[in-house]
Amino acid sequence: QLQASGGGLVQAGGSLRLSCAASGRTFSRYAAAWFRQAPGKEREFVAAISSGGTTNYADSVKGRSTISRDNRENTVYLQMNSLKPEDTAVYSCAVERFYDGSYFGLRPGEYNYWGQGTQVTVSS
Repeated sequence: QLQASGGGLVQAGGSLRLSCAASGRTFSRYAAAWFRQAPGKEREFVAAISSGGTTNYADSVKGRSTISRDNRENTVYLQMNSLKPEDTAVYSCAVERFYDGSYFGLRPGEYNYWGQGTQVTVSS
């Protein structure tokens, strides 16, 4: 079970840190990712981190966002800085256990475990 939190309303240029807390004792073996979906648009990849700690970012957030994980707390974070109005969306976290510890999926269909979304709204 995944529980996402940390969304909210922020002005352009501001920051937010999203959290995704997972239950279970094998979280460290799972890759995790954040996706977002804006109204009228398809869900899109934001960032991912493999079980081994390798990270990847969408070009739209690269340089402004950092994904990290704390396996002791079973939590994955997404720090977002210099937020823009186009970052407004519902952000969802997902985890999946891949055979390769350095692998992370970039497509929603690669993940079977999803948390509920958290709304991020960036005002101009």
